[in-house]
Amino acid sequence: MVGSSQDPLQAFVIDAQRNLKDAFHIWVQSLRAEALVAAFITSTFLAWLTYPPISASTSLSKKINFPWITYATISISLFLLNLVGGAWPLLVNRYVPEPYLDEFFHIPQAQTYCEGKYRQWDDKITTPPGLYLFSVVYSNISMLTCETSNLRFHNLSVVLAIVFAAAQCRSLIESRQAERGGKDASSSLSLYSLHTAINTALMPVVFFFSGLYYTDPLSTLVVLLSYCHHLQRIGPERPGLLSDVWTIVLGVSALFMRQTNVFWVVVYMGGLEAVHILRSVKSGAQEFLTTLHDPPLSNSGPDDWLFCLLTIAVTALCNPVKVMHQIWPHVIILGLFVGFVAWNGGVVLGDKSNHIATIHLAQMLYIWPFFAFFSLPLFLPSILGFVTRPLQTIHSLLLGSNALFAIPWALLTTLLSAVVVKYNTIIHPFTLADNRHYMFYVFRYTILRSPIIRLLLVIPYTLARWLVWGSLSSAPSATTRQPEPPKPKPRTALTQDTTPVITKDDSPFILLDSPASVSDTSPNTSTAILWLLTAALSLTTAPLVEPRYFILPWVFYRLSVPSWSFPSAGIGKKIDLRLVIETIWFVAINAVTMYLFLFRPYIWKDNEGNVLDGGRLQRFIW
Repeated sequence: MVGSSQDPLQAFVIDAQRNLKDAFHIWVQSLRAEALVAAFITSTFLAWLTYPPISASTSLSKKINFPWITYATISISLFLLNLVGGAWPLLVNRYVPEPYLDEFFHIPQAQTYCEGKYRQWDDKITTPPGLYLFSVVYSNISMLTCETSNLRFHNLSVVLAIVFAAAQCRSLIESRQAERGGKDASSSLSLYSLHTAINTALMPVVFFFSGLYYTDPLSTLVVLLSYCHHLQRIGPERPGLLSDVWTIVLGVSALFMRQTNVFWVVVYMGGLEAVHILRSVKSGAQEFLTTLHDPPLSNSGPDDWLFCLLTIAVTALCNPVKVMHQIWPHVIILGLFVGFVAWNGGVVLGDKSNHIATIHLAQMLYIWPFFAFFSLPLFLPSILGFVTRPLQTIHSLLLGSNALFAIPWALLTTLLSAVVVKYNTIIHPFTLADNRHYMFYVFRYTILRSPIIRLLLVIPYTLARWLVWGSLSSAPSATTRQPEPPKPKPRTALTQDTTPVITKDDSPFILLDSPASVSDTSPNTSTAILWLLTAALSLTTAPLVEPRYFILPWVFYRLSVPSWSFPSAGIGKKIDLRLVIETIWFVAINAVTMYLFLFRPYIWKDNEGNVLDGGRLQRFIW
């Protein structure tokens, strides 16, 4: 009996060893000179865009020393990611040469465009043609044909570019935080920004589709580029006409990738620009309402969130001209989108019957366990705080200075979650019909088990929400209010001094213990509220629950998470150890999902054992 129980496990191990050995040989054989040269050129170019070692603001001594070290570090990181990540589309092309799942629609449409037939359209496709237009341009530049293998490799370049865009965004976020704190923005790149960018590209749902011809990686990249431009617009200098035009161009480009991007380029970025301009207005007679109340999230509670929304609304109504002068490009984008919807007769293209907009509030419950699973390493401070100081944590929750509002807020949100579970849980037919997606099994073993289990899931929803909010506020407890910091020197959108000051440091990167580091600054309350509002608008209109829909909410959340240093001597004071664990976590998840996709196919059969779908192999996918 013992031997028989070990036989399946032993067979699995032997089979896995053989599969991994074959995959490794295929990858090694692909590392020819031309592939290495292409990877080197791509990596060095993206590294130059991320952090050019020579710029007008760099002193001579810096040109000779640290910027080149920083540039080399970024280049090597991108080169390794290029080589190792390139194994994924290579193996997909080797083991799954034919189009799979949604590729059955995307690849023929891209090939149609490559032939110059821009008027032919597959009615089953629901997203705009941005991906296919990109493929036409990419193929013309690279001189590669639009066959399946080449189209899949497009997304590998896109994922590498995501590292560049995410690093720029995180660096600009830290610059804007430094300026709001009355500090001079450093021209150096923080190690936290670079590592955050790499982990953003490694995020399993993003990275998985770098091996398939899907819209999601390119859509994420274009929205990130739009976000980079937005972060430049809210700097000390007021944006000019050229910046306004670029805002419209990038925003429309994002809409060409996916319709729901309108929420991020209009509501989120437009809202942040409105808040930015409102910070510069003079308070009126009723100062308590006409002065923006926007403390850091680490110093705010439910009462601050409500007061922040109230002061934003009142201040905006009192200053409509200033707000409109800043956000009019976003209004143009919204107008173009509304015009498209009126012309198209709906938001989606093609198959409208299976993609009808529905109020699906339960999506805002599912988002928290999704974040909790992928962002588990980021919760280390909260978990350590509760394990090492459980009584203190409970005391701060029940008797802290913010308990008057936090406890009723927690009870109210828990009650609302239960109401949503009871009356607004929507099970889309696609979720139950397709066992190739992991979401099928999540629903099968949780939500569909019984009404009682469905209601009890409110507990993990609430716990996950608390952990996510705690990681954003950079405090072990999301409801523990810290002492109010001294008010910084006022800086307005009209401030003329825009010259960054180079802060002397003994490291190529800004580390967490550097005086120039602002990585540990939590986002403002308005940023968190706008993020939550935008995520709700983009998700609650979708009846279908898909991990790909959560990519952009997660990316914007991840870029806003402040750093954390381990409170003991050593490397933990210089770098965020959570990011190292996060990298390992993502690599592990990617390895498992990639292995299942490549080496664990199965054949569809009905209840009577009859083979379905012509005996084609089916594979697990996000």
